[in-house]
Amino acid sequence: MDAQTRVLRTLSHQEPDKVPMFESTFTNDTIMKDYGVKPGHLGPLYRVLTYLPFRHKILNFTLSKKGLVQKGLESMAELYRKAGIDIFPTVTSLFPRKILKDGFIDEFGRHMHFEYYKDGTEIIGYVDGYFDSFEVYESWELPDSSAEMRMAGYLAGKELQDKHPDDLFCLPATSGLMECTWEGFGLKTFSRLLQKRSQAKKVFDDRGKFTLEVIKRLSEKGAKAILIFDDYGFKNGLFMRPAYYEDYIFPWLSCICSAAHKNGCKILLHSDGDLTEILDGLINTCHIDGLNPIEPTTANPNYDIFKIHEKYGDKITLIGNVPPNMLSTGELSEIESYSKKLLQTIGPGGGYILASGHSINPAVTPDRWKKMVEARDTYGTYPIQGSS
Repeated sequence: MDAQTRVLRTLSHQEPDKVPMFESTFTNDTIMKDYGVKPGHLGPLYRVLTYLPFRHKILNFTLSKKGLVQKGLESMAELYRKAGIDIFPTVTSLFPRKILKDGFIDEFGRHMHFEYYKDGTEIIGYVDGYFDSFEVYESWELPDSSAEMRMAGYLAGKELQDKHPDDLFCLPATSGLMECTWEGFGLKTFSRLLQKRSQAKKVFDDRGKFTLEVIKRLSEKGAKAILIFDDYGFKNGLFMRPAYYEDYIFPWLSCICSAAHKNGCKILLHSDGDLTEILDGLINTCHIDGLNPIEPTTANPNYDIFKIHEKYGDKITLIGNVPPNMLSTGELSEIESYSKKLLQTIGPGGGYILASGHSINPAVTPDRWKKMVEARDTYGTYPIQGSS
């Protein structure tokens, strides 16, 4: 069975040949090298660009050319193929707007900079928001949903999928409404923005219109599933009160899912944190098709993937939940046991994709990562008998 069929059957709650694997972000040079894959870094390129005239035009030109983008994706695609990760995410938003010596300001006003772990892994970290007031935001040119670079990443990834259909299913990923909004303003300014409803609604509506148009274009171009990056919470709860999500986010997310579904496209949401208070709305009001990563280390013991599966298992595909701390410092037997429990409890009947409970960060060791992969290969082949 090819990767696309495997994933789409799972998202439709049908049993494929085996449980698919996914990672929203894979930043770990040590594991890449262990698989014989040479890591690629963006930082050196950006540092060169800071010295060049017309650097923004050069960058935009590069990001808009499918062939050039594909070159940049090849090493990560090779890793995903060798590691057995079926779903291959490609980026369609959050592109740089201003190039800085330490990083860049992206199109949503987020100041991002390059950091390097002790093994050399490059991490693009968030610094602060560029918008220190609503007036500064109003003076900013809104991102263009029809820009050529939106499609270049997806089409480049789709060509890699067409070359390796057994191993890769291209999943275009875009920003949502919440994460890029609060990060563009910074948490303090964003909190003040929420006190002025007309201003907050204007910003969320801008984000919603953008995301809706991007997803319409991608689904019309044949995307069968799209990932929305949009953290709604942190380990102790939500970033804002539930009523704000119902007012500002859910109407747009519902339209986004509806537009995708009309074109036969599934919507996967990546959101860290404890989503307990809005989980029912995400599933029954907005009708998302998949949720990742169901973070296992929140402060709320009731935000539990097995309880969520019992309540909503027939309505949504659950993706992830293997604890990152376990993948970094846990016993191999512990990783095998927990992965086996996920596969045997949630896997039967489809509706589960194995992944970490956040991402593969530089602290994850190759032997622990491979133990999770090995568990999928051992216990995730259908028919799965169920937990014992």
